[in-house]
Amino acid sequence: MCLRIFFLILVFVFNSCTKNNEMVYEPSTKKNPYEIYKEALDAFNINDFFYASEKFNEAELNFDKIELAAKSSIMSSYSLYAINLYEEAEQNINRYLKNYPADKNVIYAHYLLAVVQFEQIKAEQYDLKPLLKTKEKIDFFLNRYPDTEYAIDLKFKKALLQNQFAAKELYVAKHYVSVQKWIPAINRLKLIVKNYNETIFIEEALHRLVEINYHIGLDGEAKKYASILGYNYNSSKWYERSYKILNKDYKKIIKNYEKKEEKGLFRKIIKMIK
Repeated sequence: MCLRIFFLILVFVFNSCTKNNEMVYEPSTKKNPYEIYKEALDAFNINDFFYASEKFNEAELNFDKIELAAKSSIMSSYSLYAINLYEEAEQNINRYLKNYPADKNVIYAHYLLAVVQFEQIKAEQYDLKPLLKTKEKIDFFLNRYPDTEYAIDLKFKKALLQNQFAAKELYVAKHYVSVQKWIPAINRLKLIVKNYNETIFIEEALHRLVEINYHIGLDGEAKKYASILGYNYNSSKWYERSYKILNKDYKKIIKNYEKKEEKGLFRKIIKMIK
């Protein structure tokens, strides 16, 4: 009986303490988003982009107006891009595109996403994946927004990208040459001739095709590529090198030509003295 009474008293005391100490949720006071945005903009204007990004994110969370929240988000993305935090910038832009698909700055966001991808391209010996990803983003933008001011810049970047693809193929072709795998090397060089003939690497690719085909005894193929090189780039160093391969008397001809030039010049000087 005493034990039962003790138990009832214990329950009563516990309930009383719980009621007295009951936690009441009080929402935190919302900060003034305009003040936060101004603070972010001030940091942005003095190139303190990391702090600006944090403040723009904070402003986004506090704005009630969706267009101002969206503007804060895209400003935060650019701030991250400005300090080369490309992965974080990409994540931020993708979040913006998901949350604010009807915002007026969507076109700019797609442009910035393509630029962020472009900035992550490394030298030709590295992975091909960033190149392909960048091409995908640039092509998407140019197909969807071809007449915008941003399209001009991305067209220029696409041309540079083509050079990177060609450089990659040439790098691989040279590797195959170094291990004497002639057919894979020829195939890589033919890809440059077919797909990247407006790049700066087309001349060297044609010369390498002359060089390899001549080396393995395919004189007809060597002459074919030399003709293409000569027709289109007859003043280039690569044509001169190809000509040397196919014409063993090249050095003799050049020497004779230089001697004739010297004699001609000497005669002119004598005439002037006379």
